[in-house]
Amino acid sequence: MTNTDTRVVEQPPSADEFASLRGLIGWRNPSLSVIQQSIDTSLFWVSLYRNNKLIGCGRIVGDGAMYFYVQDIIVHPKYQNCGLGTIIMTYINQYIEQTCQPGATVGLLAAKGKEAFYEKYGFVTRDGNTLGLGMCRFI
Repeated sequence: MTNTDTRVVEQPPSADEFASLRGLIGWRNPSLSVIQQSIDTSLFWVSLYRNNKLIGCGRIVGDGAMYFYVQDIIVHPKYQNCGLGTIIMTYINQYIEQTCQPGATVGLLAAKGKEAFYEKYGFVTRDGNTLGLGMCRFI
Protein backbone atom coordinates (compact mmCIF):
# COMPACT_ATOMS: atom_id res chain seq x y z
CA MET A 1 0.00 0.00 0.00
CA THR A 2 1.17 3.48 -0.76
CA ASN A 3 -0.10 6.59 0.94
CA THR A 4 -1.50 7.70 -2.43
CA ASP A 5 -4.03 4.85 -2.02
CA THR A 6 -5.36 6.65 1.03
CA ARG A 7 -8.13 9.26 0.97
CA VAL A 8 -7.86 11.81 3.79
CA VAL A 9 -10.93 13.76 4.92
CA GLU A 10 -11.28 16.32 7.69
CA GLN A 11 -14.51 14.88 9.01
CA PRO A 12 -15.49 12.16 11.46
CA PRO A 13 -16.20 8.58 10.55
CA SER A 14 -19.64 7.13 11.27
CA ALA A 15 -20.20 5.79 14.77
CA ASP A 16 -20.23 2.25 13.40
CA GLU A 17 -16.93 2.73 11.56
CA PHE A 18 -15.31 4.32 14.59
CA ALA A 19 -16.51 1.58 16.95
CA SER A 20 -15.29 -1.09 14.55
CA LEU A 21 -11.83 0.46 14.23
CA ARG A 22 -11.56 0.86 18.01
CA GLY A 23 -12.53 -2.78 18.44
CA LEU A 24 -9.87 -3.94 16.00
CA ILE A 25 -7.14 -2.52 18.24
CA GLY A 26 -8.70 -3.96 21.40
CA TRP A 27 -10.43 -0.89 22.84
CA ARG A 28 -13.75 -1.27 24.60
CA ASN A 29 -16.69 0.62 23.15
CA PRO A 30 -19.59 2.30 24.90
CA SER A 31 -23.01 2.27 23.22
CA LEU A 32 -23.29 3.68 19.70
CA SER A 33 -25.36 6.59 21.01
CA VAL A 34 -22.51 7.57 23.36
CA ILE A 35 -20.00 7.19 20.54
CA GLN A 36 -22.14 9.41 18.31
CA GLN A 37 -22.40 12.08 21.01
CA SER A 38 -18.62 11.99 21.43
CA ILE A 39 -18.12 12.28 17.67
CA ASP A 40 -20.53 15.22 17.48
CA THR A 41 -18.88 17.18 20.30
CA SER A 42 -15.30 16.78 19.07
CA LEU A 43 -13.47 19.88 17.86
CA PHE A 44 -11.67 18.37 14.87
CA TRP A 45 -11.46 15.06 13.01
CA VAL A 46 -9.25 13.54 10.36
CA SER A 47 -10.25 10.19 8.85
CA LEU A 48 -8.31 7.98 6.45
CA TYR A 49 -10.03 5.67 3.99
CA ARG A 50 -8.84 3.01 1.58
CA ASN A 51 -11.38 1.49 -0.82
CA ASN A 52 -14.06 3.39 1.14
CA LYS A 53 -13.13 1.58 4.38
CA LEU A 54 -11.94 3.48 7.46
CA ILE A 55 -8.30 2.57 8.10
CA GLY A 56 -7.30 5.37 10.47
CA CYS A 57 -8.48 8.43 12.32
CA GLY A 58 -7.64 10.99 14.95
CA ARG A 59 -9.37 13.86 16.63
CA ILE A 60 -9.10 16.82 18.97
CA VAL A 61 -11.41 17.21 21.93
CA GLY A 62 -11.50 20.01 24.48
CA ASP A 63 -13.00 23.40 25.20
CA GLY A 64 -11.76 25.03 21.98
CA ALA A 65 -10.06 27.87 23.85
CA MET A 66 -7.57 26.88 26.56
CA TYR A 67 -7.51 23.08 26.49
CA PHE A 68 -7.13 20.72 23.57
CA TYR A 69 -6.55 16.97 23.76
CA VAL A 70 -5.30 14.73 21.00
CA GLN A 71 -7.53 11.68 21.15
CA ASP A 72 -8.08 8.37 19.38
CA ILE A 73 -5.13 8.29 17.01
CA ILE A 74 -5.97 4.89 15.56
CA VAL A 75 -4.60 2.98 12.57
CA HIS A 76 -6.09 -0.34 11.46
CA PRO A 77 -3.67 -3.14 12.48
CA LYS A 78 -3.24 -4.20 8.83
CA TYR A 79 -1.96 -0.72 7.93
CA GLN A 80 0.23 0.09 10.93
CA ASN A 81 3.86 1.09 10.34
CA CYS A 82 3.02 2.49 6.89
CA GLY A 83 3.17 6.19 7.81
CA LEU A 84 -0.55 6.67 8.35
CA GLY A 85 -0.09 7.82 11.95
CA THR A 86 2.22 10.52 10.61
CA ILE A 87 -0.45 11.64 8.15
CA ILE A 88 -3.01 11.83 10.95
CA MET A 89 -0.66 13.80 13.21
CA THR A 90 0.22 16.19 10.37
CA TYR A 91 -3.45 17.17 10.07
CA ILE A 92 -3.82 17.31 13.87
CA ASN A 93 -0.77 19.60 14.13
CA GLN A 94 -2.09 21.89 11.39
CA TYR A 95 -5.33 22.28 13.34
CA ILE A 96 -3.41 22.98 16.55
CA GLU A 97 -1.18 25.58 14.90
CA GLN A 98 -4.13 27.34 13.26
CA THR A 99 -6.45 27.22 16.26
CA CYS A 100 -4.56 27.38 19.55
CA GLN A 101 -3.80 30.79 21.02
CA PRO A 102 -0.80 31.59 23.27
CA GLY A 103 -1.34 30.06 26.69
CA ALA A 104 -3.34 27.08 25.42
CA THR A 105 -2.45 23.57 26.55
CA VAL A 106 -2.49 20.58 24.20
CA GLY A 107 -2.37 17.22 25.93
CA LEU A 108 -2.68 13.55 25.16
CA LEU A 109 -2.49 10.15 26.78
CA ALA A 110 -0.09 8.03 24.73
CA ALA A 111 -0.55 4.28 24.52
CA LYS A 112 2.29 2.44 26.24
CA GLY A 113 5.33 2.38 23.99
CA LYS A 114 4.06 5.15 21.68
CA GLU A 115 5.56 8.10 23.57
CA ALA A 116 8.48 8.55 21.15
CA PHE A 117 6.03 8.91 18.25
CA TYR A 118 4.38 11.91 19.93
CA GLU A 119 7.69 13.46 20.99
CA LYS A 120 8.34 14.11 17.27
CA TYR A 121 5.39 16.53 17.43
CA GLY A 122 6.63 18.48 20.45
CA PHE A 123 4.90 16.54 23.22
CA VAL A 124 6.89 15.87 26.38
CA THR A 125 6.59 13.01 28.81
CA ARG A 126 5.26 13.91 32.23
CA ASP A 127 7.88 12.01 34.20
CA GLY A 128 7.08 13.50 37.58
CA ASN A 129 10.18 15.69 37.78
CA THR A 130 9.13 19.03 36.28
CA LEU A 131 5.43 18.27 35.83
CA GLY A 132 3.35 15.82 37.84
CA LEU A 133 2.73 12.39 36.42
CA GLY A 134 -0.26 12.13 34.10
CA MET A 135 -3.35 10.51 35.51
CA CYS A 136 -6.69 9.27 34.22
CA ARG A 137 -9.84 7.60 35.47
CA PHE A 138 -11.75 4.96 33.54
CA ILE A 139 -15.49 4.56 34.04
